Amino acid sequence: MEQSSTSEITKLLQGWQGGDRAALDALVPVVYKELRRLAHCELRNERPDHTLQSAALVNEAYLRLFRMQPPQWESRTHFFAIAAQLIRQILVDYARRHRAGKRGAGQGTLPLEDASQLSRGKGVDVVVLDDALKALAELDARKAKVVELRFFGGLTFAETAEVLDVSAVTVSRDWSTARAWLHREMNRGS
Repeated sequence: MEQSSTSEITKLLQGWQGGDRAALDALVPVVYKELRRLAHCELRNERPDHTLQSAALVNEAYLRLFRMQPPQWESRTHFFAIAAQLIRQILVDYARRHRAGKRGAGQGTLPLEDASQLSRGKGVDVVVLDDALKALAELDARKAKVVELRFFGGLTFAETAEVLDVSAVTVSRDWSTARAWLHREMNRGS
């Protein structure tokens, strides 16, 4: 996203937080467009028979975001970090319902490309990833948050660092360690 759009979104979020209805009205189309981009990217990596569409995913995330009262957005990256969390929850809930309907179908292996990295390929099962992220969060909450922000939120190292109030180098190190740990954890049952 362009720097001018980033600062504009931050100003609009802060205006909305302060009760400015005009800021909310101006924010909606900009944020909705970015949420659609995030949703499209996430769904592109889902299984071929996935029936949830990007419009439905973004609408659900959008509704959950705008129901939050009162909003406590610190910046654009903070807003999209919360959006990433919601998208993760929606995708995981959807996948769990789908599995329940299939009575456990889709419990196969995860063909991750390289043991040293968490791939965003079509082989990543969001339910297995969510379970592994929960386990990682018990060991190291920050590393789990880095994965959530980068994988589900599409944030850069710098944006993730801003949200977590750490350096980009720390985020890079956490990302690398978390990917390796998650890969091992996710492939245990394979």
